[in-house]
Amino acid sequence: MTAAPRRWFARLCATAGLLVTAVALLIAPAAPASAHAVLVSSSPAASAVVPSGPEEVVLTFSESVRKVPDKVRVIAPDGSRADRGEPTFDGTIVRIPVDPAGGQGTYLVSYRVISADSHPVSGAFTYSVGAPSAPPTDSGDTGRANPVVDNAVKVAKYLGYAGLALLVGPALVLAALWPRRLDRRGPARLAWTGLGMVAVATLADLWLQVPYTGGGGLFDVSGEGLSSVLGSTFGAAHLVRLGLLAAAAFLLRPLFAGPVGRTDAIILTVLGVAALVTWPLAGHPAASPAPAVSVVVDTVHLGSMAVWLGGLLMLAAFLLPRADERELGAIMPIWSRWAALAVSALLLAGVVQGLIEMGTPGALVDTTYGRLLLAKIGLFGLVLGVAAYSRQLVRRRVAEQRPSRIRRAIVAELAIIAVVLGVSATLVQTPPARTASEVADSAPGYFSTTLTSSLLSVQVELDPAERGNNSLHLYAYTKDNRPQPVVEWKATAALPSAGIEPIEIPLLPLTDNHATGEVNLPASGDWQLKVTARTSDIDQATVTATVPIR
Repeated sequence: MTAAPRRWFARLCATAGLLVTAVALLIAPAAPASAHAVLVSSSPAASAVVPSGPEEVVLTFSESVRKVPDKVRVIAPDGSRADRGEPTFDGTIVRIPVDPAGGQGTYLVSYRVISADSHPVSGAFTYSVGAPSAPPTDSGDTGRANPVVDNAVKVAKYLGYAGLALLVGPALVLAALWPRRLDRRGPARLAWTGLGMVAVATLADLWLQVPYTGGGGLFDVSGEGLSSVLGSTFGAAHLVRLGLLAAAAFLLRPLFAGPVGRTDAIILTVLGVAALVTWPLAGHPAASPAPAVSVVVDTVHLGSMAVWLGGLLMLAAFLLPRADERELGAIMPIWSRWAALAVSALLLAGVVQGLIEMGTPGALVDTTYGRLLLAKIGLFGLVLGVAAYSRQLVRRRVAEQRPSRIRRAIVAELAIIAVVLGVSATLVQTPPARTASEVADSAPGYFSTTLTSSLLSVQVELDPAERGNNSLHLYAYTKDNRPQPVVEWKATAALPSAGIEPIEIPLLPLTDNHATGEVNLPASGDWQLKVTARTSDIDQATVTATVPIR
């Protein structure tokens, strides 16, 4: 095949890849308009006491959720499974069929589902039938993430970002700034490495998504789990990315061999932008309150990063060591303008996306997402300082006369940006600050715990566990989880950190093993609750608990 037919074949493959992308994006499920689902309500309600067993438990989330196999459970008071059959998922509603003939006592509902932005959401609450008892435990471990998988996901994200910069930088410089007399093999190898890193990272993302959402180990990947991932928006975006990489490879080969025509450059640019869109479509932006804006902004943010970092790498590794003074005199002013434009777009996109994801200014310091964002902003400011110094060197034409000086400045920029990429890889796996605020706002307004002693166990419930008036309920049980009659109850609450001495709580017995009382807690903080239960003239037990009051 001659050069011309090969070129047209490459264009045809690239165009076909673009059409496949358009179709895939059209048929992919639409992302709901929020991120990180929050449990809004449940039936029975959390901590409720119902007279008879329900036929189903209904969970209502703030957004549509998807199933994680065998991770939605109802545990009976004796530790056995009370749920019957598979739960049904209908948008924001999850219905769990339950055996209504189960025994009396406290039931545990535990869940792990996948929110619209592909991240797992887990939690648990209790309700009681007839009367409360010591709550059971869920041996299925639905809520704890595997640390190896969690770290592997972050490594894969980092690998994808780094590969993107290695691919975009050489492609851009070779297409627009590369001197004809210089050999292209070094930049070409760098770009192929970048493309391979992006492909490997994309495949790793697909594989790791199964144990990441399911809570299993690195190799706990089932056919059902993988099929569920591939059928989701997350999976569709990653499959589209792989297709675009394959299509782009046809046009990258002639670009790495020599200059390409205008048409090839336009098609390659369109493929590159389409591939960039797959990153936000598989993460927080696609499920933000303003998904269209977030996707566009995040695409600009990611593309600007790749252009800036990849271009800097090409300058440091190839152009500054190889180009002569005349060539650098022509290249550096153009690159300086490109870098300024990329940094401006990066900064503007970052500000817009930060405003969308933060929700409130206080979340900057009150949430992990906010603190990571502050760290990223600080590092970015440091990079801008080094970049401003490099721009001054370009304006003074130091690059042509003393390229080693500007090369050191560029290496410093690259080192700091490498750290920024690490922070970014962690940031995209962290719940957005606005979601953390939603979780805090939707958290049940009560405190519940079970305290044990050598004589008995005491279930403590404080509602609403906030500053001001609170209702206290105490339940006593024997070691074999039967009601324990109590002759006399005593309880006090103190806040040593604020100098508040123990406040005696008047208690009214309601049944042999249940007492209640009202107490006013005047300040927020970790209150020390002390409960004494006397079961006979000579037997009594005292238990203590630390109760966080908002």
